Amino acid sequence: MGIPTSPRSAQVIDLDTARHRLRARRRLIRLAPELDGLEMVYHLASDPDTLYGMPILAWGLREDGEVVGMVPWMEALTPCHELDDPEHGHFVGYRDPETEDVFLSAPEHKVLELEHAAAYFDYEDSAETTLLQQLPETLGTHALCLDDSQASWQLKLVFGWRLYSNGEVEALLVDESRVESTPVVAGDACLYAGHSRHAVVYFFQRSIANRIRQEDPDTLEALACMVGQEG
Repeated sequence: MGIPTSPRSAQVIDLDTARHRLRARRRLIRLAPELDGLEMVYHLASDPDTLYGMPILAWGLREDGEVVGMVPWMEALTPCHELDDPEHGHFVGYRDPETEDVFLSAPEHKVLELEHAAAYFDYEDSAETTLLQQLPETLGTHALCLDDSQASWQLKLVFGWRLYSNGEVEALLVDESRVESTPVVAGDACLYAGHSRHAVVYFFQRSIANRIRQEDPDTLEALACMVGQEG
């Protein structure tokens, strides 16, 4: 039988509680749009020597103070450094197209902007999930929406993005049947959060969305494979 090395009683660690606290510290609490053309750089496992650039939509401040670049990727507005998929892409860094500098951390001016904004808009915690912020969509991002495995898909232009108090970000889409006046503006009743109505929402850059609309054979074949895998 072992002999205790310390007179202190052992502490039981609740792993679920620890995971919850970790997720809370990584929760997004503020967003700032990227308006100067900074990009995310990534590569594919099949061709690691070729680098690709994708415009950053926004920068996000997490509760633990970390600031991360955000891009519409697959099914979510995703922190750039979390892209680590052999098939779809691996994050390399951020890039300034003007200077061609590549860096790993958020630029200081965005960090300061987010920190000051979060301090000014210091919302009180609430048990109910509330809307914290709404950002416009500036990249021409489109959403491919699926309601179920039997239904046909819909390709919709993303109007904007909503940040909620639980840290989740939802794409804002337009219900064309409810449009009463144009142009559509924030607050119109025709706007809805994508996942509130659609079972699956995939995000595409404007160039890919145009290929889908033009019925490009290669793009449609890749789309069919992706939808088939989801179903």
